[in-house]
Amino acid sequence: MISSKAFVNITFFQPQSFLMTGIPGLEFAHGWISIPFSSMYTVALTGNCLILLAVRRTHSLHQPMYYFLSMLALSDVGLSLSTLPSTLAVLWFDYRFIDFNACLIQMFFLHFFSVVESSVLLAMSFDRFVAISNPLRYASVLTNNVIIRIGVAITTRATLSLLPLPFLLKRLNYCPGKILLSHSFCFHADVMKLACADITVNILYGLYVVLSTVGIDSLLIVMSYSLILHTVMGLASPRERVRTLNTCVSHILAVLVFYIPVIGVSMIHRFGKHLPHIVHALVAYVYLVVPPVLNPIIYSVKSKPIRGAMFRVLSRKG
Repeated sequence: MISSKAFVNITFFQPQSFLMTGIPGLEFAHGWISIPFSSMYTVALTGNCLILLAVRRTHSLHQPMYYFLSMLALSDVGLSLSTLPSTLAVLWFDYRFIDFNACLIQMFFLHFFSVVESSVLLAMSFDRFVAISNPLRYASVLTNNVIIRIGVAITTRATLSLLPLPFLLKRLNYCPGKILLSHSFCFHADVMKLACADITVNILYGLYVVLSTVGIDSLLIVMSYSLILHTVMGLASPRERVRTLNTCVSHILAVLVFYIPVIGVSMIHRFGKHLPHIVHALVAYVYLVVPPVLNPIIYSVKSKPIRGAMFRVLSRKG
């Protein structure tokens, strides 16, 4: 007679590994597709590391706005490194297996850096609001201690919000023949669909995390810019209005580059189940790969101090 403990061991199953997917339908061209992906990862890592070095080595950039930009660059480096190993392993070597626990770790850091990036963009909008609405108190409001506390709060919030996710997935019973992921990395929504169990808790907690982080952040960013616009419209000179708004252009572009793909991924996961798999894959890659590539380009083009500092770092290395 089988004991109840043995019965539990037989019925509870977790796969040793999952099978990742590259670009569905274009597996034959993965070698060629790896070239633009490798280039984008190189640009993302090089550009963001240059920003970090430029801010660190240039005393004139030791200001709140550039400290927040460094946080954004650091989150972009983390986001790129979260997906780079598995994505290039699939595209370069057609190595598609990822260990179950490694998948959960990757998933945590992938979502962690996404939440951090969202929080940093919110902090940057607060920075712009203080600089425009109360420039005389800017230095006294955003002191080094305040910036450090904001950084700690961002990291703590992301950690506490996302730490339960791996454990919620770890407790689930999975189907023995169901190990195929939709991407070359591990999304929470993607992994939980492979379970042969009730995933209501995972769905509700995932929705809570999205609404309490990215959802609230986006609303507060919109609110910040509404207040900024109200302040700018109160300026007498049209030239002064344009000059003031021009200081926000880089941040507005960074917000759009991050939040438009986030909205796209959310909409497709919930309402686009009938769409081809290649659409899901491409939108996910845009969400994870494009912002780290574009952010350093945006800030190097639009910010003369950053551009000059980056050139100085490069010339010093040369």
